[in-house]
Formats: sequence, structure tokens, C-alpha cells
Amino acid sequence: MPEQVATAAIVIIGNEILSGKVKDENSHYLCRELRDLGVEVRSIVTIPDDTETIGNVVRQASEKYTWVFTSGGIGPTHDDLTVPSIAAGFQTPLVRSEKLAKLISGYYGKEVNEAHLRMAMIPEGSELLFDESKRVSQILFHNILIFPGIPRLLQRRFQTFRERFRSNPIYLHQIFLSCDEGQIAHLLDQTLVTFPELQLGSYPRTKDEEKHEVKLTLESREAAYLQEAANYLLEQIPPQFILRNESPT
Repeated sequence: MPEQVATAAIVIIGNEILSGKVKDENSHYLCRELRDLGVEVRSIVTIPDDTETIGNVVRQASEKYTWVFTSGGIGPTHDDLTVPSIAAGFQTPLVRSEKLAKLISGYYGKEVNEAHLRMAMIPEGSELLFDESKRVSQILFHNILIFPGIPRLLQRRFQTFRERFRSNPIYLHQIFLSCDEGQIAHLLDQTLVTFPELQLGSYPRTKDEEKHEVKLTLESREAAYLQEAANYLLEQIPPQFILRNESPT
């Protein structure tokens, strides 16, 4: 198995999420995209618009994981505390990014005001990622990507810079069964004893229209190891239980 594994934490920021006023779509999106890139999400946390909490949580995640993705709290209003809170957590001053100020002024035109331009204040030492063709900018501070909370904006920025996060791929093999989990639980335990590095998931049917009763997911960063484990498990499961299995492409 590779010694270096890219990991990530997702920090969702906003009282509106915790109160149920707004549904969090961003953590699901980021988990799916990062998995596709070979990055293992190890932590998802939702926290309030509180300066000390934001600063502490993001700094601790930065020390522990390869990447940290924050979502929310970067607009021009009173509760947009993410950027200054992260700077405070690292005891780093805020500085004005003239490039970002220019982009903000260009976006708002004659309507630009001081509240808008506060968004040009970034932690000292930040890198401003910028794609000229798409006119998309993104703050990178240490290993922290500070994203907006609006899903379409977050997704646009992530897609623009997604290749920056690519790591060794995670291969997936899926097995669909007609039995219930209790009938094959001992076989899963046995497989994990034989293949301790395998990531093995078992998921009962969640929708009436699904044809299977259980979906098994086998994952590994080593394609040969995954195939060997899948072959082993398939040999243990009674053939009448197996509806289909899907190897990695």
C-alpha cells in the first residue's frame, strides 16, 4: 500500500446549516469529487459562525490532514467571519489583495462598496489561485481552500482547480446480492482477516426500485490487491446470492 495517502477535512460553516434553514449540499459534493481524485475524506464537521470556533477547528484540521476545505462565511455581511477567523486562528494578519480587489470591483462595477471590498482581505501569505479563461479565483492559505457556501459557486471553483488535488486512485469493486446482511456477515469478517488493508462496505437496499438487497463495496489503492480480495470473497458467497459484480474500469 502507498505510504503517502492524501487526506482531507471538510469544515461547513454557518448558523443557517445548524438551524436547518439551509441544507448542506457541499460536503456530499466534495466527498464524491475528492474520492474520485483519490483523496480520502477523514472528517466532516459543521460549526457555527463563531470566530474562536472557526479558527481553532480549521487550524487543527490543517495540522492533521493534507487538505482542508471550508465552505461558507466569505461574503460581505456581519456573519461572514471565515477569513478573519482563520487568520486569527493562525495568528496571521489580514492583508488586502489588490488583485482580488480588482476582480471584485470589476464584478460589481459602479455598485461596489466598502463591504464588497472587505472580501479582498485575506490572510497574509495566502496564494490567490486564478484561472484567466474562466475568471475564477480561489484563496489558498497553507493547505486550506476557503470556499463560498453557495453550492454552484463552490462547484465552479472546485472544478476549475480540481486537478491540483489528484492523488493515487482508489479502485472500487461492487458486488450486488439478493440476500440480507446477516447471511454473509461472517464471510465479510473472514475476508477482512485475510485482506486487512481492504476497505469493505456493506449497504442494505435503500430504495424500493432497487433490485438488490445488499450492495458490497470493496476499495483499495492497489488494483491487484483489490482483484485478489474480490475473487476471494466471490468464492465464499453462495452463487445463488450473487446478482452481479462490477470490477473497476
